[in-house]
Amino acid sequence: MTADNTKLRIDELYEQLARHGRLYYENDAPIVSDTEYDAMLRELGELETAYPEFTRADSPTKRVGGAALEKFEKVEHSFPMLSLDNVFSEEELLAFGTRIDERLNDHAEKRSFVCEMKIDGLAVSLMYENGVFARGATRGDGKIGEDVTENLRTVKSLPLRLHNNNDESAVPERLEVRGEVFITREQFAELNRTREENGEPLFANPRNAAAGSLRQLDSKITAARGLSMFLYYIVEPDKHGLSTHSGVLRRLAELGFPTQEAWAFCETMEDASTFVKKWRERRFDLNYVTDGVVIKLDDIRQWEKLGATSHAPRWATAFKYPPEAVYTRVLSIEISVGRTGALTPVANLEPVRVSGTTVQRAGLHNDDEVKRKDIRVGDRVKIHKAGEIIPEILDVDKDARTGVETVFVMPSLCPACGSQVVRLPGEVAVRCPNRNSCPAQLKESLRYFASRGGMDIRGLGDKLAEQLIEKKTVQNLADIYSLTTDDVAGLDRMGEKSAKKLIEAIENSKKRPLAALLAALGIRFVGERAAETLAEHFGSMSALREVSEEELALVDGIGPVIASSVEAFFNDEANSKLLARLEERGLSALTAVSAAAPRKTEGIFSGMTVVFTGEMSSLTRGDAEKLIKELGGKTTKSVNASTSLVVSGDKAGSKLDKAAALGVKVISEAEFLEMASNSKKADTPCAE
Repeated sequence: MTADNTKLRIDELYEQLARHGRLYYENDAPIVSDTEYDAMLRELGELETAYPEFTRADSPTKRVGGAALEKFEKVEHSFPMLSLDNVFSEEELLAFGTRIDERLNDHAEKRSFVCEMKIDGLAVSLMYENGVFARGATRGDGKIGEDVTENLRTVKSLPLRLHNNNDESAVPERLEVRGEVFITREQFAELNRTREENGEPLFANPRNAAAGSLRQLDSKITAARGLSMFLYYIVEPDKHGLSTHSGVLRRLAELGFPTQEAWAFCETMEDASTFVKKWRERRFDLNYVTDGVVIKLDDIRQWEKLGATSHAPRWATAFKYPPEAVYTRVLSIEISVGRTGALTPVANLEPVRVSGTTVQRAGLHNDDEVKRKDIRVGDRVKIHKAGEIIPEILDVDKDARTGVETVFVMPSLCPACGSQVVRLPGEVAVRCPNRNSCPAQLKESLRYFASRGGMDIRGLGDKLAEQLIEKKTVQNLADIYSLTTDDVAGLDRMGEKSAKKLIEAIENSKKRPLAALLAALGIRFVGERAAETLAEHFGSMSALREVSEEELALVDGIGPVIASSVEAFFNDEANSKLLARLEERGLSALTAVSAAAPRKTEGIFSGMTVVFTGEMSSLTRGDAEKLIKELGGKTTKSVNASTSLVVSGDKAGSKLDKAAALGVKVISEAEFLEMASNSKKADTPCAE
């Protein structure tokens, strides 16, 4: 393929992937399967690697994250990102409206409002230049935030390039917008479930999870967290012909920005109060957490008249709903066995309504937590929903005890398979070691194996997994690849049509890449990010199985804990048999070098250690470092005596001084790209 043809194909893939992304994330109406989308994305990644000079800033390949940063750069906001004052009752809300009336002091001027649900996330500011996402920053202290551009690129609902279906010429040359990054209820619950199984500390609430995920120095971690975003503000709206906040929200949606549907135009403050009452309970039906309603004047010209205090505008306020905590009673404590064998105590409660739903169960995390809170069967306990999502026991009403309460004792045998449980040194979790034949672990492993981040087998959920295991149709993960339509058509909620779709999805999953299989296998501590790192570094399952724990630990982004877990997995005879069965059933990731991770042992940078400094204009730092590795070299963050070459981009820093002092050769980004391109052309035959 010639360079010209390659550029045309890359541009074509950009447009196709952008279109399919909009259909999926904005319209919830995809017209291609995930497998087809992934195939186009892999093709684009391979072409960009071979021809980095054609890579664009809005490439969808940026969604997966790049190399880790050393630190976040500071960004000064063009206009301060202010906080909001709060009100906590209808009286306080109406008083806010009265203050607006008094300050405007013009009874002839109409005062209408816009109500929006207050999203429990992290505020960010985004800059677009010529319709392309150029920079994103956190709120910080309101005046200075942190540059989290690379992490924001991984948020799949954020448009990397703007579009306007009504009028493409209406996309402004320069646009600054603001909004909130958040994590959905489902993603938050899944994230904490995984962390609990791995013995990691849980996130206290969705806001902490979103903030912690967005502020990772390694954008691959951010990409794996599945963050979402809503936009709600345009900086200097008058410059874009906008005079009302309701008009701003509509314009944002026209430009392809994700905006929440839970907002309304209100003629009066009384209407706004009605909106607040209506959403007190309805908010729990949303797939994101909200703890209140933001009420703003609709007329932006009135904003300017009212102004702001040092920390908050006078034209807006946030109505905060009171947190809910109720009392109920612990009826019993049972044990749940997770995917990694962790035994988790769960309290069965007298049904009680809290935060919009009836709660009957609450996880107790581990034996140490039960003892710390002294939770006993029969206790009267106060519960709430952590982050308004996960039921949690706050404390015990010990004054209500009658003496009939019973102390919980962690079982010594696994309730699912009868194996003797173990508690490893340094861990809080008690585990069942019978990983390969414990039915409870197999059910969770099967669900995890089929999940979207793993083998992406649509239709293979909890209920079906449970039936397949109960009937012994599936006794290990490889058995799903022997299923027939007849095996599943007679199960609950599975007709002939659903069965055929499931078998088709199972067959398609055989083509999933190495990274997906590594994530799906449930190797402890190996999530999507670590799986991608291992697949990229080693390129094939056979190569990965041959390396030692010491070699694994040296891989950037892996470290000793993951390395030990990976080696233990491959040393387990049962896992070796499982991989052999999967290979027999035709999983491509077990029989070939990963197409997403071509590696070279020799190239123009063979044996060289390269350091990058400054900003690259035609490709990201992560892509540049990946290119070095593919052409035989390696990269480090600092310049020292072993450095062979320094590549200097815009705004290069002190590394240039260090290179000069050590006599290390420095080249420009253009020279680096020319070297890489020439090396690629020498190794890749082109057909005219």
